[in-house]
Amino acid sequence: MESRNVRRFAGGVKPLRSILAVTVALALVLPVAPWTARAEEPRFFAIKGARIVTVSGAVIEGGTVVVSDGLIASVGKDAAIPAEAWVIDGAGLTVYPGLIDASTDLGMPAAAPTPGAPGAGPPTPAPATPGQQQQRSMGPEDRPATTPWLSAADEIRTTDRRLETWRNAGFTTALSAPNRGIFPGQGAVINLAGERPGQMVVRAPATLQVTFQGSGGIGFPGSLMGIISYIKQVFLDTQHYAAAQPIYDANPRANERLPYDRTVRVINAALRAERPVLMPATTPAQMMRVFQLAEQFGFKAVIVGAQESYKNADIIAGKKAAVILSAKWPEKERDADPEAEELLRVLRHRDRAPSAPAALHKAGVKFAFYNDGITNPKDMLKNVKKSIDGGLPADAALRAFTLSAAEILGVADRLGSIETGKIPNLVVTDGDIFSERTKVKHVFVDGRRFEVREAERPQERPTVNLTGRWNLTVITPGGEQPANADFTMAGDGALTGTMSGQMGTASISKGWVSGNKFSFVFTMSVGGPPQELSCSGTMEGNTIKGTITVGGQAIEFTGTKPGGTQTETEQGGAL
Repeated sequence: MESRNVRRFAGGVKPLRSILAVTVALALVLPVAPWTARAEEPRFFAIKGARIVTVSGAVIEGGTVVVSDGLIASVGKDAAIPAEAWVIDGAGLTVYPGLIDASTDLGMPAAAPTPGAPGAGPPTPAPATPGQQQQRSMGPEDRPATTPWLSAADEIRTTDRRLETWRNAGFTTALSAPNRGIFPGQGAVINLAGERPGQMVVRAPATLQVTFQGSGGIGFPGSLMGIISYIKQVFLDTQHYAAAQPIYDANPRANERLPYDRTVRVINAALRAERPVLMPATTPAQMMRVFQLAEQFGFKAVIVGAQESYKNADIIAGKKAAVILSAKWPEKERDADPEAEELLRVLRHRDRAPSAPAALHKAGVKFAFYNDGITNPKDMLKNVKKSIDGGLPADAALRAFTLSAAEILGVADRLGSIETGKIPNLVVTDGDIFSERTKVKHVFVDGRRFEVREAERPQERPTVNLTGRWNLTVITPGGEQPANADFTMAGDGALTGTMSGQMGTASISKGWVSGNKFSFVFTMSVGGPPQELSCSGTMEGNTIKGTITVGGQAIEFTGTKPGGTQTETEQGGAL
């Protein structure tokens, strides 16, 4: 059948979380309209003549995948193509199952900061609402920081710009979950596209979330020991409810009625359904704490974090536990004193953390990856590539992003591999998905096609060199705010790097330098879904100036490069 070109739709990689202290000044932004399918876009596609990496089976060279009305209709070397299908020429392209981020807050109404080391110690106090300030928890019966009935499926916002950012990088699915409190709620497996939240949900509830973070208020539990004791008490109460309620229901006239407790009812239902209980742990000692809790109360624990699993992968395998591994490898702080001495254990962990996936794979542990606060999904893939270069088989890395993640989250019967009858979540690339040079060409979510288009490159050759660290001053209505930019400029003017400030560090994207002008984008979150910010400006000598714009609002900034001179800058500009 003769190949036909499919219609092109605009799309591109969207930027990521902002960290500037000016977010309050830019909080009033325009709402973002959710993606809407074109009326003429069919539900029948065929990707013909491509390299198909099924994950569950052998790689098919020159194969065809047929998508029909929300399902994979057929896949194979000679799969029949229906006459009504739009055909995509797959020559030179590779088709993978859509990638899965196994622990996120994508689509949630507010993005709470993710701890750098899950379970590492006492909780960081969070601002309490006026109501919380008036209510002091005196004991476990008050159920502090406990809302297991909250379901991510009921909170999804299609306007979260990160959905498109992750989708454009090849991610089609994620576990999204509440993340505030000791028992924050239940996670949902969602696809990263849909006109309405209900169209995105694949499985809900999918997981029970348990953390070691308190409410931040005054009272019980006020320490890590108190939180652990409280978690045990809740599970003990749940066990009591599970044993006593059937007895009462069988003979209510002979037994005292049990008080209504929403917490234990929901947790009991989750445990009876054998939903995985996600608990954070980084070190072997923290992992043993999770194992002990799981064994004592008989639930299926999944460790989240596990960056020191290179130390105890065999023990994890012996416990038959699954791991959702942080892909955010530890790095030295950019602002750290270069002369300051570092502890040997810190240096050792920084060196060995990328070897954790290979250790888990060798031990036979089922594992998946999650972003752990990484704001650019491409950085997540780059980090995993470091593990591949260090000994992790590439097919094991891919499986961790696809089928293994689906198995851990209980959706392997419909996601994670390219098989007939599964949901057509696919990513089509022009090369190996872990190669930095590879570009994502198409993404399919629930059989809907999204075309990823690169931003147009400026034609004018750069006359300046932005590479280096810049000290910025952002001029807001509330006063001047400091920030930093670390830029790396390629010879063709492509600009990459990070922005950093009081709220952390975030990557920039779609950055270019043309002449002495530059532009890039990033995102911010102000108590709600992250919003896209555009930055543009000019460089003159040792200074830069420009504007940051979001939703029609704009503020100015200036910057200088410490230690640079005008002559040095101008000389560096001719690349």
